Amino acid sequence: MRNVLKYMIIVTAVVLLVGGCKCMQAPQPAAKPPPPSPKPVVSESTCGPYVTSNLYQNRDAVKLTKTMPQEVMANKNFDYYIEVANLTDMVLSNVTVTEYLGKGVKFDSASPSAQVDGNKLVWTMDSLGPKAVQKLNVTGIAVESGCIRTCAKVSYDILTCTNSSVISPALKITKEAPADVLLCDAIPLKITVSNSGTGLTRNVVIKDTLPEGLTAEGRRDITITVGNLEPKQSRTFTVTAKAQKTGTYTNKAVAQADGGLTAESAETRTVVRQPVLALTKTAPGDRFVGREVEFEITVTNKGDAPAANTVIKDMVPEGAKFVKASNGGSVLAGKVTWNIGTLAPNASKKVMVTYMPGAIGEVTNRAVAVATCAQEVNASAKIKVSGIPAVLLEVVDIADPIEVGNNETYEIVVTNQGSIADTNIKIKCILEEQMQYVTSSGPSAGTLEGNTVTVQPLASLAPKAAATWRVQVKALKPADVRFKVILNTDQTERNVEETESTHFYQ
Repeated sequence: MRNVLKYMIIVTAVVLLVGGCKCMQAPQPAAKPPPPSPKPVVSESTCGPYVTSNLYQNRDAVKLTKTMPQEVMANKNFDYYIEVANLTDMVLSNVTVTEYLGKGVKFDSASPSAQVDGNKLVWTMDSLGPKAVQKLNVTGIAVESGCIRTCAKVSYDILTCTNSSVISPALKITKEAPADVLLCDAIPLKITVSNSGTGLTRNVVIKDTLPEGLTAEGRRDITITVGNLEPKQSRTFTVTAKAQKTGTYTNKAVAQADGGLTAESAETRTVVRQPVLALTKTAPGDRFVGREVEFEITVTNKGDAPAANTVIKDMVPEGAKFVKASNGGSVLAGKVTWNIGTLAPNASKKVMVTYMPGAIGEVTNRAVAVATCAQEVNASAKIKVSGIPAVLLEVVDIADPIEVGNNETYEIVVTNQGSIADTNIKIKCILEEQMQYVTSSGPSAGTLEGNTVTVQPLASLAPKAAATWRVQVKALKPADVRFKVILNTDQTERNVEETESTHFYQ
């Protein structure tokens, strides 16, 4: 510095007031070190402390040091310094250093710049950090001889500050449901709730009231406790619902949270469909035993969904024999099965099966149809199986030709060639005048009346069974004779006649 002795006077003060001074003041004893500042009570957040407390010890908070030259030249510039030190571990706010220029001192400049108000220089700092030091340079001019004096003071605020995070939590909820399902299917409802804002969203709850006809675990009102959601956090839940009937189901889910937050999902739409099978079965008219019977079976899907895995099963009637089946039907364990596959809505499939009835009587044929998600349906058809009457009459002579005076035997054989029993079998034998009745034998006795031998009726003759009678006559005179037999049963509408010729000779 210009014209300044090397010896410097260091003035230490917390506050320097304007007043008189002695130019040659004795050095002051060194100041005691300030006691350690108490640690503040602090609770921190991402924004900083939101709970804090300080003990104010203003005397020991700031150290203000001024350094002036011991001597200066009159009317010449000289420099001096002011040093402000923060002795605490806290930030000091609104720090203001005021320098008062005494008589005989004219201000020239300052670094950093100061606000000049007459003989007063003012530096204002918004803050001074913990343990920070700020140095102020002043250039002045001594305009009088004698002693000059400048005085400085400092003021500051020790602020007790707290911080709060300003948050904007926001709820968002989405709901997903399948567009089409079958009535027998479970319906997965996927609900996702998220915090799309900033800050924690507290006590989130999802509420979903299912439409009538749709339940989850037997309930329509669904409540899901989500809890808290961090910013940008999402949680997904799946509710499995079940439809009680076909139709279209629509609904929305709602999310709620503390602070009156609410959100509503877009509407979902699920159509519940079902295949509905119908089965018909037809049979021809009544049949005679021994003839094949063909049944026609038709399955139709009258529902609004495809009938997957459609199967027809036909039960082989008791006593009947499987003959054949159309469309690849196969028989196993008394059932004929057709694998139809998928039957579209309003589509039909017809199959045929043929059986051979084994006995006379009523034959009932029953079939069932099943498909995925469709109720089983059944159908049946009945026919009457009747027997066929068919009787065979045979008459032969044993000894043709035969000499007059000897006996001739006629053998009468009645055979039931039909499929039902012949009943009330009646036989009559007509003798010509050249014949004389001798005797008869067989399943029933015969008697002579006039020229007719009448055999007592035979009650029944089983199918494929035969009955034989023998009638013996005596040849009375030579002739070409005829032995006539008349047969009648309950099953024949007309008489059955058979004549055997025999030559009587002398």
